[in-house]
Amino acid sequence: MKFSEEYFDEGLYRVGTRCEKWDACRQEHGESILPLWVADMDFPSPPAVQNALLRRAAHPTYGYTAVEPDDAGALCGFWRRRHGLTIAAEDVMMIPCVVTGIRLAILTLTQPGDGVIIQSPVYGPFRFSVEATGRRLCDAPLTHHADGRYEMDLDAVEAHLRSGARLMVLCSPHNPVGRVWSREELCALLALLGRYGAKLVCDEIHADFVYAPKAFTPILTLQQEGVISLCAASKTFNLAGLQQASLLCMEEEVRAKISREMERSGVRSGNIFALEATRAAYEEGDAWLDGLLSYLDGSRRLLRELVAAHLPKAVLSPMEGTYLAWLDGRAYAPTTAELMTKAHKAGVTFTGGDFFGQGGDGFLRVNIGCPRRYVEEGILRLAVALES
Repeated sequence: MKFSEEYFDEGLYRVGTRCEKWDACRQEHGESILPLWVADMDFPSPPAVQNALLRRAAHPTYGYTAVEPDDAGALCGFWRRRHGLTIAAEDVMMIPCVVTGIRLAILTLTQPGDGVIIQSPVYGPFRFSVEATGRRLCDAPLTHHADGRYEMDLDAVEAHLRSGARLMVLCSPHNPVGRVWSREELCALLALLGRYGAKLVCDEIHADFVYAPKAFTPILTLQQEGVISLCAASKTFNLAGLQQASLLCMEEEVRAKISREMERSGVRSGNIFALEATRAAYEEGDAWLDGLLSYLDGSRRLLRELVAAHLPKAVLSPMEGTYLAWLDGRAYAPTTAELMTKAHKAGVTFTGGDFFGQGGDGFLRVNIGCPRRYVEEGILRLAVALES
């Protein structure tokens, strides 16, 4: 099957499928709303995934499920093939989702009251996870430049390390600002954390969405001790509703501690359909993914052209990775609340920047994981709202 531009342009109709992106949004904002918000895509998952689910569903019982060696093996093969990371099957732990992994890591590697570093603006559950586990939130905001580009502020990170922070949670590639951290940036961060004996949890769920000339560097190719990687097929292959992710750790003692924390917390993983879908995606989804990346590369170029033509006062951050664009709309309205109110009146919605914490107010996150006609229509609706 050819996964061409025409294939992804067709998209699919998701209304009436218990779809949070469309159904929940329409209930809140009306049937005419165009949703460019929550991070899943309006494309069919790879045919191999549907075929695997149909085969398993055809067997008419769905009892307790065994995680088999092939499940971890499929992940290991995919990461070796796509990213040059060699990891053993025993280093893979199955978890329900990446946010669960963040909380397990915080609970395992720190004590109540310990400082945990994040870099705002960043995916909201980073902040929520620190607060929910009774740890001290240490925010080292990214440095924002006039052209929309962001960089790490290692001085701010070090200030928190001096004050006793024991762990950092890194988003790589970064959601929502679209940065793909270079090998040099990651090495500098690891060296800094190492000087203070702090550990790193790296959310790499967007690893597969990186655009040339940038290249993704898996954190475990740089350091294996004191580092945990979190990943999933859910963003890459649009499987989030199946609730399956993985925690990668090369330290047996740390994995044992996390296993004990999972037992205490009642965390279980091994959804029968999630396992079947994930294995099929990792083993048979490469051609689909290559087509998707080519399509998204064109969509991000289209978005930049649309913003330049119709929202000339807005600043679009360089989109090095992910399918989530970060738009600075403060020249049109000073707060996210005002931007969202105007957008809703024009029939389009995004994820508000305030969800991402410090430095997010006055911004919108735009999901381009959809047919390009949706991207174009969404920006035109927003322009009508903001330029009027």
